[in-house]
Formats: sequence, C-alpha cells, structure tokens
Amino acid sequence: QSNVVESGGGLVRPGESLRLSCAVSAFSLRNYALGWFRQAPEKEREGVSCIGSGRNAIGWYDDSVKGRFTISKDNAKNTVYLQMNNLQPEDTGRYYCAISNDAGASCMTGAGFNSWGHGTQVTVSL
Repeated sequence: QSNVVESGGGLVRPGESLRLSCAVSAFSLRNYALGWFRQAPEKEREGVSCIGSGRNAIGWYDDSVKGRFTISKDNAKNTVYLQMNNLQPEDTGRYYCAISNDAGASCMTGAGFNSWGHGTQVTVSL
C-alpha cells in the first residue's frame, strides 16, 4: 500500500477539465512538498506542478500548463489537488504525485522526491 494515492484521471475531449487528487498517508503535508509529474508513452517523466510545505505555499508550474492548471492543498485532509482546465492532447499521460522533504528536490525532474504513487491515467482525445 503506497503512502501516496492518485485519483481523478479519465478520458476527456480537448478543452475539457479534470481534477486530480493525491491523498497522502503517513506523512504530513505541513512538512512535505508535493509534486505532480507526468509521463507520456516513449517520453521522459516531466514535472507538471509542485507546491511547498508552507501554509501559504505558492505553486510552481511547468510553462506548458501555466494558466490552465492549478495546484492546491488541503492540509486537514492531507490531500493535494491538481485542477486541469482546457486540456489538450499533449497533456495525455500517466500522472504521478510524490512527496519530498529535500530542499534540493527538483520539480522539473522529480529528483529528490520519494514515496511515489502508482499514477492515474489522463487521456485527452477527440
């Protein structure tokens, strides 16, 4: 049983929205940063968005999703959300979340993040 469980993926058409959830157990998001990453077939994993451990943490976004995706967290539920609007075919991939308490962790590559979930599939297609 993973300490990180993603949900909310699905098959949508271009322009539609999805909200992914990442429920974390055994670790408090008050002390850990959390990142969303994705991997498309035959492509390397890439960072999508991250949020720090602070109460008023500001999210980081890859340029490809800025203005369309929003990361948020509910410390009481120990859950992080990724609201994805105006989804495009290039957003297709398996989305993973992971946590980190490493100050040097990279949201772009996922280095320094541990306790990865099994992922949730997002497919954007006509």
